[in-house]
Amino acid sequence: MRLLLLDENVPRPLHLVLTSFVLNHDIIHLLDLPGWSGTREETLYPRAAAEGFHVVLTNDGRQMQRPREVAAIAASGLHRIEYPHKHPGLVGMGTAIATVAAGLPSALALLEESSGPRLITLRGVDPTVASRLRVIDPALNAPKFWPTSR
Repeated sequence: MRLLLLDENVPRPLHLVLTSFVLNHDIIHLLDLPGWSGTREETLYPRAAAEGFHVVLTNDGRQMQRPREVAAIAASGLHRIEYPHKHPGLVGMGTAIATVAAGLPSALALLEESSGPRLITLRGVDPTVASRLRVIDPALNAPKFWPTSR
């Protein structure tokens, strides 16, 4: 069993979803740890490593562009999993949940076999209507066996 820390920017509903299907890991949201809220990334990763965490899940896509944060991540020896969170509201929450739910189990299995820290980016789910829905108007294109009015 491994300890997975959800960064402060991970929405709480995603935590609830993850704890319902990722059963062989302890998943803890940073906001549930007394005194951790507002921890800067430069101190978050060393602190998480010292507390026994193995993985940090975040949606901070710019984190790997900040030299001090990258240095702290590297020095911690922790795995880092990032997922995109580009859309607001229910669509954003839905795509985040879908992205993490689809990719996290494979990422965690890969990390079990790794010999050192890994940086993983989960690929996003496209929320556009054309990619998520197939709509058929049976009046224009009736499926096989669709009853027709007489």
